[in-house]
Amino acid sequence: MGKITGFLEYERQVEKCESPKERIKNYKEFTIPLEPSKLQDQGARCMDCGIPFCHSGCPLGNFIPDFNDKVYKGKWEEAAQILHKTNNFPEFTGRLCPAPCEEACVLGINEDPVTIENIEKNIVETAFAKAWITPNPPQHRTGKTVAVIGSGPAGLAAAQQLNRAGHLVTVFERDAKVGGLLRYGIPDFKLEKHIIDRRIKILEDEGIIFKTNVEVGTTIKAGELQEAYDAVVLCGGATVKRKLPIPGADLKGVHQAMDFLKQNNQRVDGISDFEETLTAEEKNVVVIGGGDTGSDCIGTSNRHGATSVTNFEILSKPTVGRPAHQPWPYWPMKLKTTSSHQEGVERFFSISTKEFIGDGKGNLKALKTVAVEWIFKKGERPELKEIPSTEKEWKCELALLALGFTGSEKTLAEQFGVTMDGRTNIQATTKDYKTNVSGVFTAGDMRRGQSLIVWAISEGRQAAHHVDTFLMGNSTLPLKDDSDLPRV
Repeated sequence: MGKITGFLEYERQVEKCESPKERIKNYKEFTIPLEPSKLQDQGARCMDCGIPFCHSGCPLGNFIPDFNDKVYKGKWEEAAQILHKTNNFPEFTGRLCPAPCEEACVLGINEDPVTIENIEKNIVETAFAKAWITPNPPQHRTGKTVAVIGSGPAGLAAAQQLNRAGHLVTVFERDAKVGGLLRYGIPDFKLEKHIIDRRIKILEDEGIIFKTNVEVGTTIKAGELQEAYDAVVLCGGATVKRKLPIPGADLKGVHQAMDFLKQNNQRVDGISDFEETLTAEEKNVVVIGGGDTGSDCIGTSNRHGATSVTNFEILSKPTVGRPAHQPWPYWPMKLKTTSSHQEGVERFFSISTKEFIGDGKGNLKALKTVAVEWIFKKGERPELKEIPSTEKEWKCELALLALGFTGSEKTLAEQFGVTMDGRTNIQATTKDYKTNVSGVFTAGDMRRGQSLIVWAISEGRQAAHHVDTFLMGNSTLPLKDDSDLPRV
């Protein structure tokens, strides 16, 4: 597998980037691909370990050593075939996944891990460039019909798998274009939208029907879908945004991060008709929340021409290296510095926002914070305490709330009569992805709560197997750890 001594001969290399000064002038992707020979060297670093923990680190169970080996040997088409066996959309995960597979790489115990994500992206991009990825419609149709609600990664994965099984699949999307948060939540500088469009064209040519501007529960009722289709898969995501209920939260200038990001993506796509234009231009911006969404707001604000960008995180500053209580191969909660951070931001940890301050005319002009500390006691939940005499006022005309999501919207659940848990996720186990209503399934963030794109694809694939079994009595669609792919 790979070159036996490759991990001793080659150091880890990743794609370089255009300078921050240049890349913030536009919304294009800014990475500079490695040469194919350099990528082959990276594939050679895969070390023929006895147990490849990268498999368990990957929610999709990708056959990582196998495609690494093919890249090392220059067999790119075979690498693409292996990659697509378990991942419907490696062009998304190869750009956006935080790469838990790399944190589980055996080489990562005492060296830099194999650059799995970058190899993955280059495999699929080579496959598209060489026209190896073509529509593959099913040879036979079952006559069964399936409605998939939501066109994010979970919905798209479920739709493609069910279409491969021969069912007639229709995907309903309430927005104007397909893609869910891939299209309206991820900035173009991380994922240009033609990347989505080329894959959707493949899915359409395979026979999947997409209906946009259709909000199930409003435009069409749940009962109508249940009558018209043999099965329904709810993949609407966890879209209820977490609020910050403090004084001044209703001031003009306080916005949810996803509203800010969605509008910007729409503007990049040529849409300009908005009731209120959300822009960071010449404003002091404070992004509240230190996750990926917050990072995306930072990168977008810099491209708008913000006067300043500041980032608050209520949690303590993570360690740069792997924390002692999160040993290999577990996912470590360590300090993450993204390309957006490198473009310009001041970051503050252990800080809590107490109040948004207005200018007397309904506009945000500042906010007030206090430093906090976390008190940990064995067997108890961590306790957050404010540190006396640490209140501070910050000049701010735009505050973006990147606080995550609290669950899925209730409209679909109420109309379909499905049960929700305390976090407003739709209840269904990984055993069969069935809700309490016969013929209604759920997958992705709508089932598991806010999570990763790679988990959404995995959920869509898994759910499709169980929907197929429900419709036909059995299924040949693969489950994780169940594939006919021959081992190398």
